[in-house]
Amino acid sequence: MEPQSLVVPEFVAVSFGIFVYLLGVQLTRAWRPLRDFNIPEPVSGGLAAALLTFALYRFAGIEISFEMASRDFLLVLFFTGIGLNARMADLIRGGKPLFLLLLLTLAFLFVQNIVGLVATFVFGLPSQMSVLLGSAALIGGHGTAIAWAPEIAARTGQPGLEEIGVAMATLGLIVAALIGGPIAKILIEGKGLTPDHPEEEGSVGNPHEDAERHNITHVGLMRVLLTLNIAILLGYALYGAIEATGLKLPVFVPCLIMGIVVGNLRPLLLPRAPEVSRTPELALISDFALGLFLAMSLMSLQLWQLAGMGGTLAIVLAAQTLIALAFVIFVLFPVMGASYRAAVLAAGFGGFALGATPTAIANMTAVTKNYGPSPVAFIILPLVSAFFVDLANAVVIQIFLTF
Repeated sequence: MEPQSLVVPEFVAVSFGIFVYLLGVQLTRAWRPLRDFNIPEPVSGGLAAALLTFALYRFAGIEISFEMASRDFLLVLFFTGIGLNARMADLIRGGKPLFLLLLLTLAFLFVQNIVGLVATFVFGLPSQMSVLLGSAALIGGHGTAIAWAPEIAARTGQPGLEEIGVAMATLGLIVAALIGGPIAKILIEGKGLTPDHPEEEGSVGNPHEDAERHNITHVGLMRVLLTLNIAILLGYALYGAIEATGLKLPVFVPCLIMGIVVGNLRPLLLPRAPEVSRTPELALISDFALGLFLAMSLMSLQLWQLAGMGGTLAIVLAAQTLIALAFVIFVLFPVMGASYRAAVLAAGFGGFALGATPTAIANMTAVTKNYGPSPVAFIILPLVSAFFVDLANAVVIQIFLTF
């Protein structure tokens, strides 16, 4: 019997996403391990919703999918807020850590694909499939896996590679959302770390008590929204100019850049205007955008696509997860200075090494809400994971396909 397809329209999908986020809040409050291990609230709710849609598919034959255009704008809104929050002092202070994180990310791309290559030998698969068991599906995510699957299929003659890539990316996203918080807890509490600059606050990831004591006004919200919209308009214009050169970047990257520009020029051009960067209003909007984006992303996972993939992907992902944990704890954390910021970055790196940039930011947000701010971490990790990784990953994938 063919499953019945049900497409949830846009407005209903957003409404359900809000419900799923609030469900995650209640689950996190009710179950202490979720709080103790810094599991993001939208992850708790999103995975619960994904399990519900899987049960409907399995037992009622209903295949649910969601219209997601609004979700993509939430990502743009969030990263523009990250840019708007960035001060030049942060960017200068983040110069060396940014360079180190770039080098570490490049090294891990090779590590991840070497693990995939070993897996192809162990399971008797074509060596070109290594990237679908490595960086194309994990660091690259669903989009990269889908983009490279046809070329790999043409080289190997293997059918169903797109489904394998999507399944690997889906499994990676789930694991990535669960490991970042525990990594940070082990490092921060085990080594007695405290925020590098506790007096600073960011536009996202402020401690819970900070959010509760601030007086947020509707005028302040409107002021921040107007500034964000201006930065987004400039970001879309920059995106068009970049696209005209033939270079492809996610649209939120130029919006992040223009957020940085607007955030730093605004005090110079309008010195008497009220502040919008690092305000409780900006923190509220950023937390809302990221939380709803991640809740919608996880609730829309079609877990039934993993059926029939056998134990191969589970074994490979287990190996990739262990390697990622070892790399983050024993290489990235000490190289980045073994500080509080390094621990926050470790949580984020665990998120995008197996999942995606929003997952990384959600992991860091959950950590900083519990332990304190780390503004520089929220600047340098998106620049690496959103801008550099796509370019470097394409080169590394091509190297392994040629090999």
